[in-house]
Amino acid sequence: MALSEKLYALRKKSGLSQEQLAEELNVSRQAISKWESGNSIPESDKLVAISNYFNVSLDYLLKDDEPSPTDEKPIPPTVNRTQWILGIVACIGGVICLIVWGLLSILSPTASKQVSESSTISIDGNGVFLIACIAAIVVGAILLLKGSKRK
Repeated sequence: MALSEKLYALRKKSGLSQEQLAEELNVSRQAISKWESGNSIPESDKLVAISNYFNVSLDYLLKDDEPSPTDEKPIPPTVNRTQWILGIVACIGGVICLIVWGLLSILSPTASKQVSESSTISIDGNGVFLIACIAAIVVGAILLLKGSKRK
């Protein structure tokens, strides 16, 4: 496959118009059109920019017999399983604690009365428990998000 065909295929696969790709590479739409039609070839700095933008090698772009990046095996995401499990447990634990705290507040009128009579919530046993529940959910979410990133 020629450079022009590879460039066209990469652009289409990414869902970009010629105008959008031109903006990304700081060239005109007409330059993209000429490259894709085979009427001209990008300069070396633009080939590097194309390679970086589409995350393909220069060998792939320039060599006709180079296999397509889609022919290669996909790189599986690396997930720290322990971190993922801890995140799930922390989130679920925090949610369960919030539900229990909410039920206790409803069933215990003194806690509800204290909240409704004061303009501010004082940090007593209930407040510390509430903060701990929310902290567990936040820590769990951070662990999940951090663990799901590709390395």
